Amino acid sequence: MAMFSLDLTDKRFYRERKSFLCIDGSKMIPFEQVNDDYCDCADGSDEPGTSACPRGRFYCTNLGFRPHYIPSSRVNDGICDCCDASDEYNSHARCQNTCWNLGQKERAYVEGQMKTLDEGLRLKQQLIEDGVLLWREKQAQLRELQRAAEDLQIKLEEHRKRKHEADRLKEQTLKALKVGDRGFRHQNSTVSHLFQLLDSNKDGSISLDELKAKVVLVHDETRVLSEDEALTLLGGGHQMDLSKFQNTLWDVLIRGDGYKVRSNTFISVFHISSNVSI
Repeated sequence: MAMFSLDLTDKRFYRERKSFLCIDGSKMIPFEQVNDDYCDCADGSDEPGTSACPRGRFYCTNLGFRPHYIPSSRVNDGICDCCDASDEYNSHARCQNTCWNLGQKERAYVEGQMKTLDEGLRLKQQLIEDGVLLWREKQAQLRELQRAAEDLQIKLEEHRKRKHEADRLKEQTLKALKVGDRGFRHQNSTVSHLFQLLDSNKDGSISLDELKAKVVLVHDETRVLSEDEALTLLGGGHQMDLSKFQNTLWDVLIRGDGYKVRSNTFISVFHISSNVSI
């Protein structure tokens, strides 16, 4: 029987006994006919170590490298197909066992692949961690934006309230201005009327003598104003026109806390000045 190697999964079919059953179950032969360089089984299973069967396979053990099958037709054909040279056990070919060198190269390649895989996994983990951090940052930013939106909504509501209040005050102001305009015109007519009463000679200005003749002290109507008092009321000059009167002396006379118009003059404008003071 020629030498042959077997895959561990196939060894159970080749336990030495009186007979051998072809693996495909097609035929039973004496065990002595296994690997006798003659093909008895249609699936070539009786010749695992020869090239007798066209459908047969030879198992390369290739210790130190990857085991594999080759077609039985390549056994002892003078060409080294197995790295351990087991396929040329009965030929003149001089085959070197290169399995260890091939195994080293493959192991180095696999280690390189494993390192690349480890680096890829590390980078993937880093990307996941970076992604989680980025997601958390975006969530924090989203919360900040939501809070800002809520604050803006509150401010918007406050602004609307203020605008509503401003519109209400504007409407009230416009109404008041309409009323005030009428009062202002009435006040102007009253100012003009009093000015004319004090301007005895109707020359468009109140002189020092005209002022002393018609303006007296509140608490002593009988005393005539001194020249210094009259000059002070006239703003330091000897006469006063309507514009200056409206901005200075008019307010003094309307307040009535120091000076007033003589009673006989005041009666004619009493109802006017009292309406203005109200």
